Amino acid sequence: MAENSEEVVVAPPVVHEEGEAEAVKKKPNKKKKNKGQANPAAGEDTPAAEADSKAASDTTPSAPKQQQPQPKKQPKKKPASQQQDTPSEETAPPKETEKSSGKPAKGAAKKAAASSSSSSSSSGESSKAASSGGPGQQTWPEPTVPIRALFPSGEFPVGEILPHPLQCNAFRVTSEEKREAEKIQASAYADLRRAAEVHRQVRQWVHSWICPGTKLIDLTDRLEAKLAELIEKDGLASGQAFPTGCSLNYVAAHYTPNSGDNTVLQYDDVCKIDFGTQVNGRIVDCAWTVSFNPIYDDLKAAVIAATNTGLREVGADVRLCDVGAAIQETMESYEVDLGGGKVIPVKAIRNLNGHTIGPYRIHAGKSVPIVKNTDTTRLEEGDLVAIETFGSTGKGYVHEGLECSHYMRSADMTGAPPLRNPKAKALLHHISSRYDTLAFCRKWLDQAGETKHLMALKNLVDAGVVEPYPPLCDVKGSVVAQYEHTVLLRPTCKEILSRGEDF
Repeated sequence: MAENSEEVVVAPPVVHEEGEAEAVKKKPNKKKKNKGQANPAAGEDTPAAEADSKAASDTTPSAPKQQQPQPKKQPKKKPASQQQDTPSEETAPPKETEKSSGKPAKGAAKKAAASSSSSSSSSGESSKAASSGGPGQQTWPEPTVPIRALFPSGEFPVGEILPHPLQCNAFRVTSEEKREAEKIQASAYADLRRAAEVHRQVRQWVHSWICPGTKLIDLTDRLEAKLAELIEKDGLASGQAFPTGCSLNYVAAHYTPNSGDNTVLQYDDVCKIDFGTQVNGRIVDCAWTVSFNPIYDDLKAAVIAATNTGLREVGADVRLCDVGAAIQETMESYEVDLGGGKVIPVKAIRNLNGHTIGPYRIHAGKSVPIVKNTDTTRLEEGDLVAIETFGSTGKGYVHEGLECSHYMRSADMTGAPPLRNPKAKALLHHISSRYDTLAFCRKWLDQAGETKHLMALKNLVDAGVVEPYPPLCDVKGSVVAQYEHTVLLRPTCKEILSRGEDF
């Protein structure tokens, strides 16, 4: 984002001695009528000033003795308007650029750290950024300034821009009609970019401290608290879009620890961290894989490459089957050496898909395959798409398993369902008011005071009002990696909203 000119402080001009001498030579000729007049801005002459004046007068023998030049400090007392009328490269202050994430530049890292330690709270940083009108600066290594305070103008960082594929979309880049269509959606785009910036900064912060020995429930609690802080959680207006997934090893998705689960992250684990952010129902869904043992680097590289292939191939009027075929071809061109001469081909999990996203709905109807199939449905302009790929060293097929933690109220529910259990009715009211059709987890119900919810929740599931989403697992002993980005198919281009420096 461009720097606000109101924040620039013009430094006083630096005048070299040669330039001073020339100024002194010309000055007496311009003000002969003011002979002997004192300069009120200069004050009393100092010995150094008298010496400089004498040296200057020696260089102008034609000038009368009474016309003494101004003291050396006089050029620095010019009005600000005169200084700005004749800018130069010497006087112009250097411009500073700021990364989209709000992270300070390397040269300013120490200064930012000192600033954050001396600040008593993030509100001071927020008010400072808001008063300047331009982008503020985030505190690091732990971000504490809400994203809206970093960008008080409401113009949040734009994601990676790519053209739509296919020759039939070439006109979009220069179409005035398409540009006008984007202006109509400016508010929705701002919500999505704000949610994406929160996701970038939260995951960048998680990268800095996640390590073997971390309890998964502590991981999710810390991440969710920081997300709520940066997005300024406000009920359904802004907050988390679905529970934090931290599926391990052969578990591909939909696992988050329930209360009392003390699972600890180990050195040889492969952990998929998947969480979403939302502003006014506009959801950004993004995931990545954490591992510490380098033998899994090739597996992660395969899935990153497959995800990037999907992002390249997706676009308006593109068939879903073509996207899936391209992803599978990239994914399955990789092999993983797990040591001991054991080389395993990477398999795309054929019954897991990406998906389109709607307001307050993480799954909006279209499924984006990661293998070749026969679905000729085409993506459309305006679609918000999660390109989500999974690579496995197992069978490449998942099934439901383990204890369920993820739930979501049915989007098809209309009116009050016929419930007889009063506890089930009360729990449904809580779910509808807190989450609406956004996904939630049992841990969140406990934290909200709904500690004895299990039977009431089962009643809601049996009635078809709430849908369970249990963990999805490949065969035991296998390892699964996941990477995911959210891309917006704008009228003129496609924007990878969640793209960051990490992946």
